[in-house]
Amino acid sequence: MSTTDAQAKLWDLIKDTRYGMLTHRHDDGQLHSHPLTTQNKKVDEGATLYFFVPKNGDIAHHVVDDPSVNVAYANTDADSYVSISGQAALIDDQARKEELFTTMAKAWFPQGAGDPNLGLLAVRIVDAEYWDVDDSKMVQLFKMAKAAITGKPPTQLAEHRKLDVA
Repeated sequence: MSTTDAQAKLWDLIKDTRYGMLTHRHDDGQLHSHPLTTQNKKVDEGATLYFFVPKNGDIAHHVVDDPSVNVAYANTDADSYVSISGQAALIDDQARKEELFTTMAKAWFPQGAGDPNLGLLAVRIVDAEYWDVDDSKMVQLFKMAKAAITGKPPTQLAEHRKLDVA
């Protein structure tokens, strides 16, 4: 699969999932997760996802010291799950903020794209993998019931693949 195809597949899996759970590390080594809205309209050519975060907040503070993050997406309606490992950085790109800013973002940043506390978190994708289930819920339940009765693990319930998106 080409990089372009991998990016398209990744976007297809996450575009309808409103929130991703971004996980970062605190100074004490503990992992912390926050729900964030992906601001992209697509995965850009730099394999980067964008999120709005408060400049004075937890995420902005901690990614400076440890930029390694994970963003997990779960779309239970579509039975698709995505895990993205990346490198995060707060970037100062007013044009990108204005391009990505939405009415929904105004709830957290009332002064709009020019809000002095509006931080743009860029997560450059290093690695991505997904699990995508094509079987209906009924078929999945049948496979699990059969496995429980026979004591043999169920046949593959989901397509699992790593993507080379960078």
